[in-house]
Amino acid sequence: MTHKLYGAPLSLYSGKARAYLDWKGVDYEEILSSADVYRDIIVPKVGRPIIPVMETADGEIVQDTTCIIDHFESGSEGPSVYPDTPKQRLIALLLEVFGDEWLVIPAMHYRWNYNEEWVYGEFGAASAPEASKQEQLAIGRERGANFKGFCPILGINPQTIPAIEASYEALLAELNIHFTAHDYLLGSRPSIGDLGLIGPLYAHLYRDPASGEIMKRLAPQVARWVERMVDVKTPLSGEFLADDYVPETLIPIVERMMNEQMPFLQTSAGMLSLWAEANPDAEIPRAVGMAEFEIEGVSGQRITPPFSLWMLQRPLDFYRALTGENRVAVDEMLNSIAHSDGFQNFKDGPRLRFEEFKLTLA
Repeated sequence: MTHKLYGAPLSLYSGKARAYLDWKGVDYEEILSSADVYRDIIVPKVGRPIIPVMETADGEIVQDTTCIIDHFESGSEGPSVYPDTPKQRLIALLLEVFGDEWLVIPAMHYRWNYNEEWVYGEFGAASAPEASKQEQLAIGRERGANFKGFCPILGINPQTIPAIEASYEALLAELNIHFTAHDYLLGSRPSIGDLGLIGPLYAHLYRDPASGEIMKRLAPQVARWVERMVDVKTPLSGEFLADDYVPETLIPIVERMMNEQMPFLQTSAGMLSLWAEANPDAEIPRAVGMAEFEIEGVSGQRITPPFSLWMLQRPLDFYRALTGENRVAVDEMLNSIAHSDGFQNFKDGPRLRFEEFKLTLA
């Protein structure tokens, strides 16, 4: 029995999981998450309609892309997507958080403000693959309306859209410079950072036609990186750069994360602390309120998802465990990155765990 991945082509996080499984050479079958699959398999096993979900060959259910990746990394002796060296590993972990938890903003904006009609057809095809095109479009409009409705609470509105587009186009330019010199973020092997970025940059921003045209026109080297990530020619191949080298071309990208995302995560941690004090025995919600964020000098309000803080625990835990020469080398690198003090001096909220497909207070 092979492993089974329940996902969909238009799903951001399915794109991340698929890219990893293909590079890792995992023997798996991808099963489209149709309405029947959600009803009969995903909801009974996980408790809610969410993808991707992995059912391993021995019947174990693993949900969340990071958990899927770590499941296969822990059982493998081959090449890893996690660099062994301190600077590269921290950069990779940080960029996973940036891609997974922040680039959802431009991903959702471009999908629903540039590709709306096309996406309705995609939703319908995923939900009812045997239906006619006309039936799929009607089904897609019904399903897709829920996702489009997330845009305002993600901070996407007429006031913030120009700044979101300016930031995204600047990020494309930065990544294009980097991928002109390097096949992946840290050499000739994809890292966990590449996998964090591939979800939004492939499933929404490359695959959706209007935003895909923008990427190919403005940042052709980014488009080629996407193609390398999703069409794996040689699994388990490539190396990270020697001597823990972090290319200078990555620094502007990390600075963008530190400037845009880190202050919002700090606000979120404070809000989660207040929520936990008031609700010590409650199940953690998907968001604990709305908070201000800023992109390109423009402020907006968006939901504060505790899951982003669970993801941030990964690079924070790694950084704080460093000692001796490794800590000195990493601090020297961070001190050269603008706004990185927000990460180095991050004030934690409550400790989080992800167990049985949900977040809990540790």
